[in-house]
Amino acid sequence: MAIDATLPHQIDAPDFKKADIPMQAPFRNEYGVIIGDSSYRSPQSPLENWSTNVDPSVMAGEQWVHPTNDIGWNTPENRARIEKNREIADSPFQHPDKDVGYKTD
Repeated sequence: MAIDATLPHQIDAPDFKKADIPMQAPFRNEYGVIIGDSSYRSPQSPLENWSTNVDPSVMAGEQWVHPTNDIGWNTPENRARIEKNREIADSPFQHPDKDVGYKTD
């Protein structure tokens, strides 16, 4: 459900009405899965068809991330980018193998 062009599906999601970034519509990725609709369940999703034959790497990449409706926006740093229109220095938060927002959502 969209309210004021936002998708308030998570309690800590930032308010994009204060942002310079326009909300983007959900999209269908190359696997036929709708990304960004907040439903998270799709009959075509590898998660819904999981088996020992599914390579987990098929769930990696930009085709699984929505630019404005993603849980990654819930970190304090990313919320500040949206709600206060300010850039945060990226270097303290660049951890390719660590989730710096772990247990904050």
